[in-house]
This record gives sequence, structure tokens and C-alpha cells, in this order.
Amino acid sequence: MADNIIKITVSTDENHVPTDIKWSADSGNIEDRAAKAMALAMWDEKDGSAMNMDLWTKSMSVEEMRHFTCQTMMTLADSFERSTSDKAHAEAIRGFTRELAKRIGVLKDDGTPEK
Repeated sequence: MADNIIKITVSTDENHVPTDIKWSADSGNIEDRAAKAMALAMWDEKDGSAMNMDLWTKSMSVEEMRHFTCQTMMTLADSFERSTSDKAHAEAIRGFTRELAKRIGVLKDDGTPEK
């Protein structure tokens, strides 16, 4: 079986602030796809703790970050449900995220996305 290589390249300015994020994935035939933000979490088995890397470029707007955060939280709820089969607590994460999304203007009160 061939390895699937995922590559992330981050360019920074003189103050080490990300200016450009690109990623490539062999299995998806994706090459140097631009991204304005990324959130990477890994479980450190040795320490029994999560290790996180959150980066965003200078061009990422606050509005985009609001959407990115809420979408990432919904994805986390989906991952939690798939990995634990704990539908009730996954739905609790989704409920909290929907409420947060309404408060910060990502969702309207009727649950439809803000543009």
C-alpha cells in the first residue's frame, strides 16, 4: 500500500505571522490549494493530551473566522459522534454551536446561514 502524503506549507512575514497557507494531498489529487486558516489537532499518546496548531493568514477576515470556527465545531461534533457513537453529547455540541453561531451572526434566528 502506498503512503498518502499530505503536505502543508506556511509562509510567514518577518514577524512570523502567516501570510500564505497551501496544502497538497496525493490521494485527492490536490496540489498547492490555498487556505486562509487551518486547525490541526493531534492526540499525543505519550502525554495523553491534545496538541493543537491553529494558524490564520493576515487576509482572514473576522467574519470568515467566525464561519470557520463554527463550521470546525460542527465537524468536531460529527467526529465525536462517529468515534464514540455518543449521539446525545454530539448533539449537545451541535446545539451549543448553533446558539453561538446565532449570537455571533453566522446563523439567522431561523437557523439559515448569514451571507
